[in-house]
Parts: sequence; C-alpha cells; structure tokens
Amino acid sequence: MNALIVDAVDAPLRLTTIPKPVAGAGQVLVRIKASGVNPLDAKVRAGQAAHARQPLPAVIGVDLAGAIEAVGPAAGEWQVGDEVYALATGIGGAQGSLAEYAVVDARLLAKKPKVLSMREASVLPLVLITAWEGLVDRAQVGLGHTVLIHGGAGGVGHIAVQLAIAYGAEVYATGSAKQRATIEGLGATFIDYQHHTVEDYVAQHTAGEGFDIVYDTVGGETLDASFRAAKTYHGHVVSCLGWGQHSLAPLSFRGATYSGVFTLLPLLTGKGREHHGQILAEATWLIDAGKLKPIMDPHHFDLQTANAAYDLLASGAQGRLAIDI
Repeated sequence: MNALIVDAVDAPLRLTTIPKPVAGAGQVLVRIKASGVNPLDAKVRAGQAAHARQPLPAVIGVDLAGAIEAVGPAAGEWQVGDEVYALATGIGGAQGSLAEYAVVDARLLAKKPKVLSMREASVLPLVLITAWEGLVDRAQVGLGHTVLIHGGAGGVGHIAVQLAIAYGAEVYATGSAKQRATIEGLGATFIDYQHHTVEDYVAQHTAGEGFDIVYDTVGGETLDASFRAAKTYHGHVVSCLGWGQHSLAPLSFRGATYSGVFTLLPLLTGKGREHHGQILAEATWLIDAGKLKPIMDPHHFDLQTANAAYDLLASGAQGRLAIDI
C-alpha cells in the first residue's frame, strides 16, 4: 500500500510502499479516506514529542476517517463497510494514518457522523476527545455554568466552545483581535487577551467572582492566568498543556481545583480505550444534531502534496487541515 514515511527528524514526508497490515484479535482494518493534520504530528516529525513515543522512521498521523475493510476476531459488532473515525494511530510505535490502510483497536472507533465528509470527520478525534475529557469528564460542565476557554479559535478551543454551549453553559473565549469574528461566530463572548488583564475580564464578565470552569488550551503563562480567573471555592481549572512548572498559590487561595488532561494515555497504556470510542460515539449525536462542527481550512491535500499541508500548518492555517488518502 502507499504510505508517507518520515525517515528522520525534520525530514520531508516520503511517499513509498509498505506492506498492507492485517487485522488481529480485537482489531479492524480501516481503509483510510482522510488523515487529520495535527500540531502533535508536526512535533513527532520534528523530534519534539517524546511523550508520544513514536520513534522515527515512522508513518505519522494520529487521526483518521475511513471505512472498515476487514474485521479481526473478537472485534465487536463492527462490519465491513462501516464508516468510522478515530484517534487511533501514530502513537507508541503504531503505524500512523498517512497511509491507505491501518489496523485499529476496535474499542477506539466510532461511526462517522452522517453530516460530515470524511475530510471533516478526520480532523476531529484528537481535539474533540481532548475538549470532552476536560469539560465533560473532569469539570462536568452543565447548564448555567460560566466557562472561559483560553484559545477559543484554536483546534481544541473551537471545539471546546461549541461543546460547552451544547451543554448549556455561558461561554467566554480568549483570542487575538483577528480571531474575534471566529469566536463570536461560535457563540461565545470574545475576550481580547492582548488588551485586557485577567482582573479586567473577571471584573467585567463575572463581577469579580471568577468563572466556574476555565479550560486552558495554551499552556505556560496562560495556565497561570487561568488560576487567577477561577471562581472562589467552586472554580475548576482544566489544562491540556499543563506540563510546565506553576505556582498553585493563586488557585489554592481561591479554594479552587485543577485537572490535567493527557489524551494520549489510553493509546500508550491500553487502559481506558473504550472511553475514547464512547466519547466519539456520544459526540456524533451532537454533530449530527448540528451542535458541533470543525472549522476547516479551504485548502485540499493528498499524499503527493502532504508536505505542503505541514508547511501551511506551520505558517498559520485558517482552520483544521486534512489530507485525502
């Protein structure tokens, strides 16, 4: 089958042929129709994602959408021809999704939303699961909550905004001035973090009380800002990039709480994989109901032009990127 290989750190994607894999016990063989492009994949390529445990050379790509080609023993009720999407490849030494086929743990799969194209579905799993684990699993977002999303126009952020709104929350999101229209178009109240301090927007939007839930999708100083934006006693801060050194004093003085999200954990440990499939299956209902949709960059790429997709990712894409396989 055709596949793209990254031979070494920062090497270009090289189109070649590799053996077509065979589904084993608990696995299905997926004919990949589209591969989502993530900053994580770019970091693997650049040798900057040790946490992903994907040594080079490798086929990269963690997100996919496609159709089931074959079903291995004990792989549940999946059938040949089922259209699926998943965060399932390119981690922990597994072959990535920049190939015509991949074997996938059946527990990680969900049926593709009917209203989305393969291209649209392929860009969702990583960012959708990350947003869901933070807002739904950790913070238990619900009706009437005030929610602040840092980086509301980003990959995880724009999904988190829509997810919180779908659960009945009142949502605010930070971004730059050029992202205002995107954030407001998603239904959130825009906060220009470059021109307003934490104290400014906490005072303006919460009468100084702080937000019920703060989701940091940026990391670094933004996580420190999140601690200062949480509501006293009842605030909860979530971060998917809480990997640095941070003082917990601002959070502790508020009596607030913190949760970290590490979306790759089930792929690396084998534990909790069913939950990833369940998240995508539940999210499919929201997507088909018109409550959640990815913002797509208009450019199209395939295996022959995939290097250009990563160039565009680095220079600033206007939405999520996918590679047609």
